[in-house]
Amino acid sequence: MTSRNPITIEVLETLDAIDRRGSFAKAAEELNKATSAISYIVQKLEEQLDIALFQRQGRRSVLTPAGHLILAEGREILSTTHRLANKAKEVATGLETRISIATESILPYSAFFSVLKEFIDEYPTIEIDLCECVLNGGWELLEKGNVDLIVGSPGPVPQQKGYRSIAMPASDLLPVIAAHHPLAKLLRDREQVATTLPKLRRVITHDTSSEGIKRSEGLSSDGKRFYVQTIDQKVHAILAGIGIGHLPQNRIEQYLKTEELIPINLEAKNPTGNFMVWKINHKGKGLRALTTMLAEANWQN
Repeated sequence: MTSRNPITIEVLETLDAIDRRGSFAKAAEELNKATSAISYIVQKLEEQLDIALFQRQGRRSVLTPAGHLILAEGREILSTTHRLANKAKEVATGLETRISIATESILPYSAFFSVLKEFIDEYPTIEIDLCECVLNGGWELLEKGNVDLIVGSPGPVPQQKGYRSIAMPASDLLPVIAAHHPLAKLLRDREQVATTLPKLRRVITHDTSSEGIKRSEGLSSDGKRFYVQTIDQKVHAILAGIGIGHLPQNRIEQYLKTEELIPINLEAKNPTGNFMVWKINHKGKGLRALTTMLAEANWQN
Protein backbone atom coordinates (compact mmCIF):
# COMPACT_ATOMS: atom_id res chain seq x y z
CA MET A 1 0.00 0.00 0.00
CA THR A 2 1.40 3.38 -1.01
CA SER A 3 1.99 5.73 1.94
CA ARG A 4 0.29 9.10 1.90
CA ASN A 5 2.41 12.07 0.81
CA PRO A 6 2.99 14.20 3.94
CA ILE A 7 3.60 17.37 1.90
CA THR A 8 0.12 18.79 1.50
CA ILE A 9 -1.15 22.17 0.31
CA GLU A 10 -1.82 23.10 3.95
CA VAL A 11 1.78 22.26 4.85
CA LEU A 12 3.18 24.34 1.99
CA GLU A 13 0.97 27.32 2.86
CA THR A 14 2.15 27.04 6.47
CA LEU A 15 5.84 26.95 5.53
CA ASP A 16 5.34 29.87 3.15
CA ALA A 17 3.65 31.98 5.84
CA ILE A 18 6.32 31.24 8.45
CA ASP A 19 9.11 32.11 6.01
CA ARG A 20 7.47 35.38 4.91
CA ARG A 21 6.36 36.51 8.37
CA GLY A 22 9.45 35.33 10.26
CA SER A 23 7.75 33.52 13.14
CA PHE A 24 5.20 30.84 13.96
CA ALA A 25 3.04 33.35 15.83
CA LYS A 26 2.78 35.79 12.91
CA ALA A 27 2.12 32.93 10.49
CA ALA A 28 -0.66 31.73 12.77
CA GLU A 29 -2.17 35.22 12.76
CA GLU A 30 -2.11 35.36 8.93
CA LEU A 31 -3.59 31.86 8.54
CA ASN A 32 -6.14 32.40 11.30
CA LYS A 33 -4.88 29.44 13.29
CA ALA A 34 -3.52 28.91 16.78
CA THR A 35 0.26 29.04 17.12
CA SER A 36 0.15 25.53 18.57
CA ALA A 37 -1.56 24.31 15.39
CA ILE A 38 1.22 25.82 13.27
CA SER A 39 3.87 24.18 15.45
CA TYR A 40 2.08 20.84 15.21
CA ILE A 41 1.96 20.96 11.37
CA VAL A 42 5.70 21.66 11.17
CA GLN A 43 6.63 19.12 13.85
CA LYS A 44 4.54 16.40 12.22
CA LEU A 45 6.18 16.97 8.82
CA GLU A 46 9.65 16.95 10.37
CA GLU A 47 8.88 13.63 12.05
CA GLN A 48 7.45 12.08 8.89
CA LEU A 49 10.43 13.17 6.76
CA ASP A 50 12.96 12.79 9.60
CA ILE A 51 14.52 16.20 8.87
CA ALA A 52 14.66 19.63 10.49
CA LEU A 53 12.80 22.35 8.57
CA PHE A 54 13.46 25.42 10.74
CA GLN A 55 16.18 26.72 13.03
CA ARG A 56 16.07 29.66 15.40
CA GLN A 57 18.06 32.82 14.66
CA GLY A 58 17.31 35.23 17.46
CA ARG A 59 13.55 35.73 17.44
CA ARG A 60 13.14 34.57 13.85
CA SER A 61 12.42 31.06 12.59
CA VAL A 62 14.69 30.47 9.59
CA LEU A 63 14.46 27.63 7.10
CA THR A 64 17.18 24.99 7.00
CA PRO A 65 18.64 24.06 3.58
CA ALA A 66 16.16 21.17 3.41
CA GLY A 67 13.33 23.51 4.33
CA HIS A 68 14.43 25.95 1.62
CA LEU A 69 14.32 23.16 -0.96
CA ILE A 70 10.80 22.09 0.00
CA LEU A 71 9.50 25.65 0.06
CA ALA A 72 11.12 26.67 -3.25
CA GLU A 73 9.50 23.73 -5.03
CA GLY A 74 6.37 24.10 -2.94
CA ARG A 75 5.77 27.69 -3.96
CA GLU A 76 5.63 26.57 -7.57
CA ILE A 77 3.00 24.01 -6.56
CA LEU A 78 1.02 26.68 -4.68
CA SER A 79 1.20 28.97 -7.70
CA THR A 80 -0.04 26.17 -9.94
CA THR A 81 -2.94 25.33 -7.63
CA HIS A 82 -3.96 28.99 -7.46
CA ARG A 83 -3.95 29.20 -11.25
CA LEU A 84 -5.97 25.98 -11.40
CA ALA A 85 -8.58 27.36 -9.02
CA ASN A 86 -8.77 30.60 -10.98
CA LYS A 87 -9.12 28.73 -14.28
CA ALA A 88 -11.92 26.60 -12.82
CA LYS A 89 -13.79 29.73 -11.73
CA GLU A 90 -13.20 31.27 -15.13
CA VAL A 91 -14.61 28.20 -16.89
CA ALA A 92 -17.64 28.21 -14.61
CA THR A 93 -18.43 31.93 -14.88
CA GLY A 94 -16.61 33.12 -17.99
CA LEU A 95 -14.94 35.79 -15.85
CA GLU A 96 -11.29 35.89 -14.86
CA THR A 97 -10.44 36.20 -11.18
CA ARG A 98 -7.54 38.53 -11.98
CA ILE A 99 -6.35 40.71 -14.86
CA SER A 100 -2.68 41.73 -14.92
CA ILE A 101 -1.91 44.99 -16.70
CA ALA A 102 1.35 46.71 -17.60
CA THR A 103 0.97 50.46 -18.18
CA GLU A 104 3.49 52.48 -20.15
CA SER A 105 5.04 55.12 -17.90
CA ILE A 106 3.80 58.06 -20.00
CA LEU A 107 0.14 56.97 -19.82
CA PRO A 108 -2.39 59.65 -18.73
CA TYR A 109 -3.20 58.07 -15.38
CA SER A 110 -6.22 60.20 -14.50
CA ALA A 111 -8.23 58.86 -17.45
CA PHE A 112 -6.87 55.34 -16.98
CA PHE A 113 -7.86 55.02 -13.33
CA SER A 114 -11.28 56.52 -14.04
CA VAL A 115 -11.88 53.61 -16.42
CA LEU A 116 -10.60 51.09 -13.87
CA LYS A 117 -12.97 52.48 -11.23
CA GLU A 118 -15.89 52.08 -13.63
CA PHE A 119 -14.72 48.55 -14.49
CA ILE A 120 -14.38 47.25 -10.92
CA ASP A 121 -17.75 48.75 -10.03
CA GLU A 122 -19.24 46.57 -12.77
CA TYR A 123 -17.02 43.53 -12.13
CA PRO A 124 -16.24 43.64 -8.38
CA THR A 125 -14.99 40.03 -8.21
CA ILE A 126 -12.09 40.61 -10.63
CA GLU A 127 -8.78 41.61 -9.09
CA ILE A 128 -6.56 44.07 -10.98
CA ASP A 129 -2.78 43.70 -10.78
CA LEU A 130 -0.85 46.70 -12.16
CA CYS A 131 2.78 47.27 -12.96
CA GLU A 132 4.54 50.07 -14.82
CA CYS A 133 6.75 49.50 -17.87
CA VAL A 134 8.92 51.57 -20.18
CA LEU A 135 9.37 51.11 -23.96
CA ASN A 136 10.11 47.43 -24.78
CA GLY A 137 9.40 46.33 -21.22
CA GLY A 138 5.67 46.00 -21.83
CA TRP A 139 6.10 43.93 -24.98
CA GLU A 140 8.41 41.57 -23.13
CA LEU A 141 5.95 41.10 -20.26
CA LEU A 142 3.11 40.36 -22.68
CA GLU A 143 5.12 37.88 -24.74
CA LYS A 144 6.22 35.96 -21.64
CA GLY A 145 2.65 35.81 -20.36
CA ASN A 146 3.45 37.84 -17.23
CA VAL A 147 0.61 40.26 -18.01
CA ASP A 148 -2.71 39.94 -19.82
CA LEU A 149 -2.75 43.46 -21.23
CA ILE A 150 -0.36 46.31 -22.00
CA VAL A 151 -1.70 49.85 -22.22
CA GLY A 152 0.13 52.72 -23.90
CA SER A 153 3.14 50.78 -25.18
CA PRO A 154 4.92 52.41 -28.13
CA GLY A 155 4.73 50.88 -31.60
CA PRO A 156 5.33 49.22 -33.85
CA VAL A 157 3.21 46.24 -32.81
CA PRO A 158 5.22 43.01 -33.31
CA GLN A 159 3.86 40.93 -36.16
CA GLN A 160 2.93 37.23 -36.10
CA LYS A 161 2.83 37.11 -32.30
CA GLY A 162 -0.90 36.48 -32.01
CA TYR A 163 -1.61 39.97 -30.67
CA ARG A 164 -4.73 42.08 -30.97
CA SER A 165 -4.05 45.80 -30.78
CA ILE A 166 -5.93 49.10 -30.63
CA ALA A 167 -4.20 52.38 -31.41
CA MET A 168 -4.36 54.96 -28.64
CA PRO A 169 -4.03 58.76 -28.79
CA ALA A 170 -0.42 59.85 -29.17
CA SER A 171 1.40 61.26 -26.16
CA ASP A 172 2.78 64.78 -26.37
CA LEU A 173 6.31 64.72 -24.97
CA LEU A 174 7.75 68.08 -23.98
CA PRO A 175 11.47 68.78 -23.45
CA VAL A 176 11.80 70.66 -20.15
CA ILE A 177 14.24 72.04 -17.63
CA ALA A 178 13.83 73.30 -14.07
CA ALA A 179 13.41 77.07 -13.96
CA HIS A 180 16.12 77.36 -11.28
CA HIS A 181 18.70 75.38 -13.32
CA PRO A 182 21.79 77.59 -13.94
CA LEU A 183 21.48 77.16 -17.72
CA ALA A 184 17.72 77.48 -17.97
CA LYS A 185 17.79 81.09 -19.21
CA LEU A 186 20.04 80.17 -22.11
CA LEU A 187 17.53 77.59 -23.34
CA ARG A 188 14.84 80.25 -23.77
CA ASP A 189 16.94 81.64 -26.63
CA ARG A 190 16.66 79.51 -29.77
CA GLU A 191 20.13 80.56 -30.90
CA GLN A 192 21.70 79.44 -27.60
CA VAL A 193 20.04 76.01 -27.48
CA ALA A 194 22.45 74.17 -29.81
CA THR A 195 25.54 75.24 -27.86
CA THR A 196 23.94 74.78 -24.44
CA LEU A 197 22.39 71.31 -24.82
CA PRO A 198 25.72 69.39 -24.86
CA LYS A 199 26.54 70.87 -21.44
CA LEU A 200 23.38 69.48 -19.84
CA ARG A 201 22.87 66.11 -18.17
CA ARG A 202 20.10 63.95 -19.68
CA VAL A 203 17.64 62.32 -17.30
CA ILE A 204 16.78 58.96 -18.90
CA THR A 205 14.07 56.47 -17.94
CA HIS A 206 15.34 52.90 -18.14
CA ASP A 207 13.76 50.61 -20.72
CA THR A 208 12.30 47.96 -18.39
CA SER A 209 12.94 45.04 -20.75
CA SER A 210 15.52 42.55 -19.51
CA GLU A 211 16.22 40.89 -22.85
CA GLY A 212 16.96 42.08 -26.38
CA ILE A 213 17.89 45.57 -27.50
CA LYS A 214 16.76 48.35 -25.19
CA ARG A 215 15.07 51.37 -26.70
CA SER A 216 15.58 55.05 -25.99
CA GLU A 217 13.43 57.99 -27.02
CA GLY A 218 13.44 61.73 -26.55
CA LEU A 219 16.58 63.86 -26.33
CA SER A 220 19.88 62.48 -27.50
CA SER A 221 21.57 60.52 -24.75
CA ASP A 222 25.00 61.90 -25.66
CA GLY A 223 27.00 63.34 -22.77
CA LYS A 224 26.23 63.04 -19.07
CA ARG A 225 23.35 60.77 -18.07
CA PHE A 226 21.22 60.22 -14.99
CA TYR A 227 19.08 57.07 -15.05
CA VAL A 228 15.73 56.60 -13.29
CA GLN A 229 13.15 53.82 -13.17
CA THR A 230 9.84 55.69 -13.54
CA ILE A 231 8.39 58.86 -15.03
CA ASP A 232 7.61 60.16 -11.54
CA GLN A 233 11.29 59.84 -10.64
CA LYS A 234 12.20 61.60 -13.88
CA VAL A 235 9.82 64.47 -13.12
CA HIS A 236 11.33 65.03 -9.69
CA ALA A 237 14.91 64.63 -10.92
CA ILE A 238 14.31 67.38 -13.48
CA LEU A 239 12.50 69.54 -10.91
CA ALA A 240 15.55 69.21 -8.66
CA GLY A 241 17.76 70.61 -11.42
CA ILE A 242 19.66 67.37 -12.05
CA GLY A 243 19.17 67.53 -15.80
CA ILE A 244 16.75 67.78 -18.71
CA GLY A 245 14.48 65.43 -20.61
CA HIS A 246 11.17 64.85 -22.36
CA LEU A 247 8.12 64.46 -20.13
CA PRO A 248 4.47 63.76 -21.00
CA GLN A 249 2.70 67.11 -20.93
CA ASN A 250 -0.37 65.65 -19.20
CA ARG A 251 1.79 64.70 -16.20
CA ILE A 252 3.47 68.08 -15.69
CA GLU A 253 0.72 70.64 -16.35
CA GLN A 254 0.86 71.88 -12.75
CA TYR A 255 4.61 72.54 -12.96
CA LEU A 256 4.27 74.32 -16.29
CA LYS A 257 1.56 76.59 -14.86
CA THR A 258 3.68 77.51 -11.85
CA GLU A 259 6.73 77.81 -14.14
CA GLU A 260 8.74 75.40 -11.98
CA LEU A 261 9.42 73.64 -15.28
CA ILE A 262 9.95 75.54 -18.49
CA PRO A 263 9.90 74.15 -22.06
CA ILE A 264 13.16 73.97 -23.94
CA ASN A 265 13.02 75.88 -27.21
CA LEU A 266 13.35 72.96 -29.61
CA GLU A 267 11.51 71.93 -32.71
CA ALA A 268 8.33 70.06 -31.81
CA LYS A 269 8.77 66.29 -31.52
CA ASN A 270 6.27 64.12 -33.33
CA PRO A 271 3.80 62.65 -30.82
CA THR A 272 4.55 59.04 -29.89
CA GLY A 273 2.08 56.44 -31.23
CA ASN A 274 0.89 54.13 -28.49
CA PHE A 275 -1.10 50.89 -28.41
CA MET A 276 -3.28 48.78 -26.16
CA VAL A 277 -2.44 45.12 -26.83
CA TRP A 278 -3.45 41.65 -25.63
CA LYS A 279 -3.14 38.10 -26.90
CA ILE A 280 -5.86 36.88 -29.26
CA ASN A 281 -6.12 33.56 -27.40
CA HIS A 282 -7.19 35.32 -24.19
CA LYS A 283 -10.92 34.55 -24.03
CA GLY A 284 -11.84 36.13 -20.69
CA LYS A 285 -15.03 38.19 -20.62
CA GLY A 286 -13.50 40.63 -18.16
CA LEU A 287 -10.56 41.50 -20.39
CA ARG A 288 -12.90 41.91 -23.35
CA ALA A 289 -15.06 44.33 -21.38
CA LEU A 290 -12.07 46.24 -20.01
CA THR A 291 -10.42 46.73 -23.41
CA THR A 292 -13.72 48.01 -24.80
CA MET A 293 -14.03 50.54 -21.97
CA LEU A 294 -10.42 51.67 -22.41
CA ALA A 295 -10.89 52.04 -26.17
CA GLU A 296 -13.88 54.30 -25.58
CA ALA A 297 -12.19 56.40 -22.86
CA ASN A 298 -11.57 60.12 -23.18
CA TRP A 299 -7.78 60.20 -22.85
CA GLN A 300 -7.69 64.00 -22.90
CA ASN A 301 -9.03 64.14 -19.32
